[in-house]
Amino acid sequence: MSRKRLKNTLVAGPYLVWIIGFIVIPLMFVLYYGLTDGDGKFTLDNVRAISEPIYYEALFLSLDLALVCTIICFLLAFPLALILRNMKITNKGFIVFLFILPMWMNFLLRTYAWQAILDINGVLDTFLGFFGIEGFSIINTPAAIVLGMVYDFLPFMVLPIYNTMIKIDDNVINAARDLGASYSQTLMKIILPLSMPGIVSGVIMVFVPSLTTFAISDILGGGKMLLIGNIIESKVKRAGNMNLGAGLSLILMIFIVVNMLFQARYSKGEDKSSLI
Repeated sequence: MSRKRLKNTLVAGPYLVWIIGFIVIPLMFVLYYGLTDGDGKFTLDNVRAISEPIYYEALFLSLDLALVCTIICFLLAFPLALILRNMKITNKGFIVFLFILPMWMNFLLRTYAWQAILDINGVLDTFLGFFGIEGFSIINTPAAIVLGMVYDFLPFMVLPIYNTMIKIDDNVINAARDLGASYSQTLMKIILPLSMPGIVSGVIMVFVPSLTTFAISDILGGGKMLLIGNIIESKVKRAGNMNLGAGLSLILMIFIVVNMLFQARYSKGEDKSSLI
């Protein structure tokens, strides 16, 4: 083995250990439990359980809320990333730092804070009461869950889009404007296509955790709306049925793998187009 190859192996060693220990092995456990019964015998019953109404309704609700959350995050993140890119300040990193600062607070604390704000007789209800608006509360509704997800996952959409936008050469945009393109044409034909790698990454980084979340729906949904993540958490922690929980998790992994393949295919297409 050459010296350079040995050096690369030693550098990559810790990452390989991390991947094997904390990704590959846990996935193997999920796969094993999902395809076996309590006696360790092979079965597909845990996966086929998704055809039961309580499970596929929870899955469809999770998909709907995750899709709504992803769309809202994109509609908020793209203009915000564009504003940050165009800001005439030298230290843009500080602005980004202020935006991601809430992420330093514990995830559950932020979600419980929204519960205090949205609850009946909560902060928002009390504030609106001063203006004669009474009985306003969206707690324990899908709107509250989506609001919590958007608040928690919005930075995951903003940052990849912003990081892609700042790499766009200003000369390309100026050339389009000099050739007579309007702002909307420049936005749709230059900025948006060149921002697609960041958009795709942001969509995946928001959609996947939105689909699998259970803490937000527990706290802001009051346990009245079961998402697929809540059911899996209940089967594993409360019912002690690891096999069924793992089987339902395999269904979610299908959506995650599809998202990853889409990102990989799009990235491959971007690489080829950049060589033209």
